[in-house]
Amino acid sequence: MSSRRNFVKKTALLGAGLTMLPNMAFGAVDSSSTKKVRLAFIGIGERGIMHLSNAMHRKDLEVTAICDVDSKRIDIALKMVADRKFKKPQVFGNSDYDYKNLLALKEVDAVVISTPWLWHTRMAVDAMKAGKYTGLEVSAANTMEECWDLVNTHEETGTHLMLLENVNYRRDVLAVLNMVKQNVFGELVHFRCGYQHDLREVKFNNGKQPYGGGVEFGDKGYSEAKWRTQHSLLRNADVYPTHGVGPIAAMCDINRGNRFMSLTSHATKGIGLHNYIIEKGGKEHPNAKLKFKQGDVITSTIETANGETIIITHDCNLPRPYSLGFRVQGANGLWEVDGNRMYIEGESKPHHWDEAGEWLKKYDHPLWKKYEEQATGAGHGGMDFFVLNAFIESVKENVAPPIDVYDAAAWSAVTPLSEASIENNGEPQDFPDFTRGMWVKRKPYNWIKETY
Repeated sequence: MSSRRNFVKKTALLGAGLTMLPNMAFGAVDSSSTKKVRLAFIGIGERGIMHLSNAMHRKDLEVTAICDVDSKRIDIALKMVADRKFKKPQVFGNSDYDYKNLLALKEVDAVVISTPWLWHTRMAVDAMKAGKYTGLEVSAANTMEECWDLVNTHEETGTHLMLLENVNYRRDVLAVLNMVKQNVFGELVHFRCGYQHDLREVKFNNGKQPYGGGVEFGDKGYSEAKWRTQHSLLRNADVYPTHGVGPIAAMCDINRGNRFMSLTSHATKGIGLHNYIIEKGGKEHPNAKLKFKQGDVITSTIETANGETIIITHDCNLPRPYSLGFRVQGANGLWEVDGNRMYIEGESKPHHWDEAGEWLKKYDHPLWKKYEEQATGAGHGGMDFFVLNAFIESVKENVAPPIDVYDAAAWSAVTPLSEASIENNGEPQDFPDFTRGMWVKRKPYNWIKETY
């Protein structure tokens, strides 16, 4: 196995080997390895199909198997494979557990799991036990037991898992990370982040495209409405923390010289989903009688071992524009994504914000400078190119990924800890140390030089 240092030297040369496809700027990255990754997909709903589409723009992999219990999704995936002139993969989906037969295939080196949340951990555990390098969509786990299941299975099997958190690769996020690593903000003090996204038309979906609203979910719903809304009905927790906390964790070296120590959470009343049902379906609609447990705005505060605080906001049930609410603040200044503003002491006019654009351009991450053209069309503004590329390159070298199983566990633990804190009137909850003390000696990941 090549060392991380040698691998970095190799991947630094990849830019010259980019192959452009005729109909799309998103191109394949060829490494020095001639062996193709044999990749399988478990779950090919809207998120899984996007990963499949991006994968088939690469020349260094084969799609050998797909799995989904929805035959319509299988048909969509097979047509996409045929249109791209890939060899037809083996198909699984006869039952909820047919994915285990996929994992038994020798023709599979790695899997991408993009299924409803309740299946994430059990499928990832089975994949690691089967020796398949595992790419897992967010969030990784729903309970503390599941967080430990992921860590324990990785340590018992030696099989790697990467959390496919694409926001860590967002262009402004990586530029600010670059600023953090170059100490532009000085010693770090405080962060804010979250998932603030009006998802009412996702949680109640009548099948119109792209969503179109409705008041049905569960068996009567479409796409995410089949499963996501049930969490809001039954859980008062931040059920989707990683888009916000993941990038912040990378900036403050969580699990690599720093760690989450404790969390407190509070929830507002929950009226947004009920009001939406009344507006769309009327007071007599059966769903108008349901009482949703999840508060409309959930606020959690994390304390770290190095003395920073992180405020995370979950706000998905009320009308609002989209924002992840990022704020990065240090001794010398801060960045706020809302308002696109920056302030650096000694550089900015005293007590006045700078427009952040010039700062983000100045500190644009090397990844984006190199692969901007190739990322075009890959989804979510190009982020999906980078997260899949990091996964595939890690698989090829069988090295720990940039976002590993310890990150998956720590970031996902926000959900059960917030639930426990809210249930106990904001009582602080201790974060487990998923690294079992190794965070003290684990070196910070060098996102500037080592991320693919």
